[in-house]
Amino acid sequence: MRDFHFPGRSAVYAANGMCATSHPLAARTAIDILQAGGNAVDAAIAGAVLLGICEPQMTGIGGDCFVLLKPPGSNEVLALNGSGRAPAGLSAQALRDRGLAAVPIHGIDSVTLPGAVDAFCRLSADWGALGLDQVLAPAIRYADEGVPVAPRVAFDWAEDAECLQGAARDFYLLQGQAPRVGQIFRAPGQAEVLRRIAAHGRAGFYEGEVADDLIASLRAPGGTHSHDDLAATRCDWTNPVTGDYHGVELVEHPPNGQGATAILMLNILKHFDLAAMEPFGTARAHIEAEAAKLAYDARNRFIADPTTRLDHMLAPETAAKLAALIDPRRAMAAAAPLTEAVHRDTVYITTVDRDGMAVSLIYSIFWGFGSGLASAKFGINFQNRGAGFTLESGHPNEAGGGKRPMHTIIPGMLKRDGRVIMPFGVMGGAYQPNGHARLVSNLIDYGMDLQSAIDAPRCFSGAEGMTVERGYPAAVRAELAAMGHDVSIPDQPIGGAQAIFIDEAGVLIGGSDPRKDGCALGY
Repeated sequence: MRDFHFPGRSAVYAANGMCATSHPLAARTAIDILQAGGNAVDAAIAGAVLLGICEPQMTGIGGDCFVLLKPPGSNEVLALNGSGRAPAGLSAQALRDRGLAAVPIHGIDSVTLPGAVDAFCRLSADWGALGLDQVLAPAIRYADEGVPVAPRVAFDWAEDAECLQGAARDFYLLQGQAPRVGQIFRAPGQAEVLRRIAAHGRAGFYEGEVADDLIASLRAPGGTHSHDDLAATRCDWTNPVTGDYHGVELVEHPPNGQGATAILMLNILKHFDLAAMEPFGTARAHIEAEAAKLAYDARNRFIADPTTRLDHMLAPETAAKLAALIDPRRAMAAAAPLTEAVHRDTVYITTVDRDGMAVSLIYSIFWGFGSGLASAKFGINFQNRGAGFTLESGHPNEAGGGKRPMHTIIPGMLKRDGRVIMPFGVMGGAYQPNGHARLVSNLIDYGMDLQSAIDAPRCFSGAEGMTVERGYPAAVRAELAAMGHDVSIPDQPIGGAQAIFIDEAGVLIGGSDPRKDGCALGY
């Protein structure tokens, strides 16, 4: 339990339903849907779609999503892959012939087809209790009326706005500038699109005038995207991957998401007595950094669509061999640099209802404002998930028509003794597997309560060296540097977590990251 003499927030306790997400309006909307007779699926969709209006630099209906779902009365976990594919005309060789060594971050080459809308429609049809007309009504109203820009959103918007091109500047800037805190952002074009989805389901988006706007806007700057590509966009129900860690089972989305990386990282960390180390001391930070380098190197080589050698990646023998490479006193060289892009911009929402249905949903356009492009008529921002491909010839994740790129976004759940105890997510691009592993370790190795486990300072050894939040003492940063880590303090906090713990009596305990604008709410 936290020391109430110091600033902080308590976890939220409720018995009937709960939502935790990165914006208060989305959390409140989810609770309103639950109280109106909706279930956790209805609430998650309503909140997620609204996040595209509240945090448009992070997500939107031009993006992708992944979902883990625990049905009521069951502890089975279902996985829904709502990630879109590259257009049939995408060719890695054609990009290499232009002299490119990597898929460009911004612009038309990186745009993959939007998969989230199809996934929301499928999720609603298969598991929702309310119709899409009722579920999407709050987002439609806020898109028409506008929402005040929140502090963290304004910070990110200003950082990301320079990538906006053409029509996107008209839709996502106010008088040519990123909006300031408290200014009202409206998206009437998206409100109209959402009305069509509410009335006609996926056909309201993937067919007709909206589809024409999407394809015309993608072809104008040279894209190969076609109506056939758009019509072929379909989500898939799949089976999660799992791994155990000191009495709990981590449930992750299978590839093309990077959830297996979190399982491998925990498998490596099991070979060290983290509980005997100071939770925010040098030794734990070093071991975690080395485990991340090794797990992410495996991710870079193995995770693709379809994945290869996943069993090898998750085998205990693999983790044991990798753990043996870690020197507890000295940093190793970083894993081979990626050509695939990774970044930080994502939203996450989790909901649990009174019947025990739980949803873990993550939803993104990848980088801030994705590709920087938007459709000309309705202002739908296009994601740049194609930048998650590599141009290395013969690589499993090599760019290609009809393929899904490796995705950084991963929803998670925890089980204990076969019972789902916590849907959760940690935003933060490449950090996400490390964030899942650290949150699990904070809870299990150190016995932290949920909110404290989320609040706790973070560090991450990635492509930019070892970033260490200011929550760590200067002495720890100095000791890590002496061990060979390239230490810096990041400009932005690392990631952002949301979670709902379900205790044995069914009481819901929500935690929300102060690194974001959001909150957990229950009733």
